[in-house]
Amino acid sequence: MTHDHDLVLRPTAAQREAALNPPPGRTGGDLVVETLAGLGATTVFGLPGQHALGLFDALRRSDLRYVGLRVENNAGFAADAYGRITGEAAPLLLSTGPGALTSLAALQEAAAASAPVLAVSSQIPTAGLGGGRHGYLHELPDQSASFRGVVKSVHTVRTQSQIPSAIAAAWESALTAPHGPVWVEIPQDVLLAETMIPVVTGGDAFPEELPPRPELTAVAAHLLATAARPAIIAGGGVVRADAAGKLRQLAERLSAPVVTTFGGKGAFPWTHPLSLQSWLEDRHTTDFLQDADVLLVVGSGLGELSSNYHTFKPRGRVVQIEADLGKLESNHPALGIHADARLALQALLETIEEPREDTSAPERVREVLAKVRARIDGQELTLEQDLLASIRRALPSRAPSFWDMTILAYWAWSAFDPRGANTMHSAQGSGGLGYAFPAALGAAVADPTSPVLAVSGDGGALYSVAELATARQYDLNVTWLIVDDGGYGILREYMTDAFGATTGTELTRPDFVALAESFGVPGVRTSPETLAEDLAKALATPGPSVVVLPAVLRMFAPTHVPG
Repeated sequence: MTHDHDLVLRPTAAQREAALNPPPGRTGGDLVVETLAGLGATTVFGLPGQHALGLFDALRRSDLRYVGLRVENNAGFAADAYGRITGEAAPLLLSTGPGALTSLAALQEAAAASAPVLAVSSQIPTAGLGGGRHGYLHELPDQSASFRGVVKSVHTVRTQSQIPSAIAAAWESALTAPHGPVWVEIPQDVLLAETMIPVVTGGDAFPEELPPRPELTAVAAHLLATAARPAIIAGGGVVRADAAGKLRQLAERLSAPVVTTFGGKGAFPWTHPLSLQSWLEDRHTTDFLQDADVLLVVGSGLGELSSNYHTFKPRGRVVQIEADLGKLESNHPALGIHADARLALQALLETIEEPREDTSAPERVREVLAKVRARIDGQELTLEQDLLASIRRALPSRAPSFWDMTILAYWAWSAFDPRGANTMHSAQGSGGLGYAFPAALGAAVADPTSPVLAVSGDGGALYSVAELATARQYDLNVTWLIVDDGGYGILREYMTDAFGATTGTELTRPDFVALAESFGVPGVRTSPETLAEDLAKALATPGPSVVVLPAVLRMFAPTHVPG
């Protein structure tokens, strides 16, 4: 069989002429931006630095849109969100040493969430490479070593001729399932030197498909079709693979209840009769899943949060579909199928032709949700639930939301209806602060026609408050809800419960409304009673805005520790 990408295309006469007579004044930086454009990139994120000036100068001669943020880590979060929303590899342009290292936390989140980010960093001049101590500015003995344990792949360029192939290989790596961040580094002199290499006019990077092995699909299909009590856990891999539609078809064919992980929010309709929603941190849900005689886990490694802090102990057979080989059967023995979620679900749909009838499944789902509701209602936590309901009323159905590591976000993981796949995102993959606002900016760049909501606590907001300048500079349609409780609220609660006292959790913070207005961004102070109205108004107004909610929130009681 001949595949399109196996064909060798001969250059046209015009292409040969252009190759033999490249325009003057081009540098290694031009090769970078030409390759990115040829691969399909239209937008890049980043922050300039001394060693990367050749790269940024080349942007001036390209059609790529540059979105510059104020902190490299925030630029990484913005690229992460752009990659999640578009499914494209999001270029992130960085400088050497401190600039590069500052992006590490964002790249860790991209790796945990399988977000395709293509980081291109400068390096010290070629003469300084190799681990010696030459005294160059920003010099590291081995810069790439800092990233090798975080990203999917590392690509080091030493000559201009290597640039197009290295970037194409990185692009392919970022977009091969599981998606993820990749790292390319290019020395300063290679970026600055004039080049006679022909203009890069096209891309040749084809992400590898990851289909399931047919013999494993056959076994999985038999187990599911003959199960008495099948159930499904749907993770972020379903969202990244754009497989929510196929998941729904399979669940309905099997009459199998579905719970989504926090990273898989939106992978299954919230109000569907088979939806167990996302109440993974609840013992009633855990017990129900443990009772399944066949449990299909799609696009999840059943990590700490997805397993109710490793208290989940399945008693039936587990079938796990996972594109990340490191997550396959890493926590529970299973029939492990190393495959992209979309391709594997399609294979199961083609194999399981007859519907499995089970009229009791919706009733069993209602019983579990009723038990969860009774448990939560018994804890006098109406404020938190009312706030989520207000946000849901104010936020348009398909508008994306981005949530920081804050108490309201922890509630949202379990209790918020995202109303669609790929619409709710958080930093729960690696758990770093400061994600929500810069990520929301990246989403607004990806789709300027939709408002975007960011939700942070006051502590997390101070990680990324500088990006109010970015929001204003590019006039991005992001509304930032800051829940101001005067500290790191969740850590305050954890420490009080564990030790009876807190250390380092209380914060002096600014007047966020006045601070926003100093950037030229309108701000409003709201209350629980007026939140829905104020938020809806801000979301409906073009451009950035800030809504500040002074409130002290509490988490619902956990079920993974002795009561």
